[in-house]
Amino acid sequence: MAELAQRDDGGFAAPWWLRGPHLQTLYAPLLRRVEPPPRRRERLELADGDFVDLDWAGPAGDPRTPLVVLLHGLAGSSASPYLAGLQRVLAARGWGSVALNFRGASGEPNRRAHSYHSGETGDLAALLAVLRQRHPERRLAAVGFSLGGNVLLKWLGESGSGAGLDVACAVSVPLRLDLCASRLDRGLSRAYRDHLLRQLKRALAAKQAHLQRRGDRAELERFARLGDWRAARSFWQFDQAVIAPLHGFASAADYYARASSWHYLDGIRVPTLLVQARDDPFMGHGTLPPAVAWPPTVTLRASPGGGHVGFVHGSPLAPRFWLEQCVPEFLASQL
Repeated sequence: MAELAQRDDGGFAAPWWLRGPHLQTLYAPLLRRVEPPPRRRERLELADGDFVDLDWAGPAGDPRTPLVVLLHGLAGSSASPYLAGLQRVLAARGWGSVALNFRGASGEPNRRAHSYHSGETGDLAALLAVLRQRHPERRLAAVGFSLGGNVLLKWLGESGSGAGLDVACAVSVPLRLDLCASRLDRGLSRAYRDHLLRQLKRALAAKQAHLQRRGDRAELERFARLGDWRAARSFWQFDQAVIAPLHGFASAADYYARASSWHYLDGIRVPTLLVQARDDPFMGHGTLPPAVAWPPTVTLRASPGGGHVGFVHGSPLAPRFWLEQCVPEFLASQL
């Protein structure tokens, strides 16, 4: 393998009015309102009897235009500002895009006790198979954010040249889930942890109530065997109580070891851009070493600042979102 192609500046510089990891991380979720492009929803039925919802934008089936799959982060959806904003930019270029709402993330609980996690690549694989069947002549790309970026990198690594994609981009990826879970237990990052855990617990309670209304005893029994997830105060505790037993892992540590995309990078054969910020408040020390031997297909753009899925620049009156520039540029360079 060749050494990872790397740009230390990443091409992004935080503006004077929005410096620091927390301002960068919080600006868009708190202040940005994005009107997505015209979209149409499709329900994709899965082989295990569950479903995922897809939100399509741009040209539906023109083989001359690329099609971009978009994957959101933990507790996100196709409505997340970073995803809706990128979908607008892609539509303006005349490209098609399809946002995959992971199980239970589209506003309606899914049918099974389990939903999605950082290492679940099966639903992405099912979607890509459908897209390749429907659109065999279209160039196919994928962009994943945070958890969605981890899912994407893991899929690329475990699939190699059979990934079914022409190009990929992953943003603010928790490459080492164990280090990131521990980082969220320290300092101001605990505020993000607590917010996400509240959302996950609400979703889990809604899922349980949904299964009770359906009278699905088999799936409810899976809930009954879980640990005390309501008492979880960290991702280590939540993943030990919920994610591990629901998805076939021996423990939270086993889940982190088997689901972290870090362990699959050697297998990536698709041209891939990895965009990270060195001040990301979700990332633990060692998550992003200064140099590492990765395959030549992977290019890292690591900026000193940018926060977690932030990368806001411009002026206070006219903020701009750098990801909506650099991601389409990279995709276009390969497509």
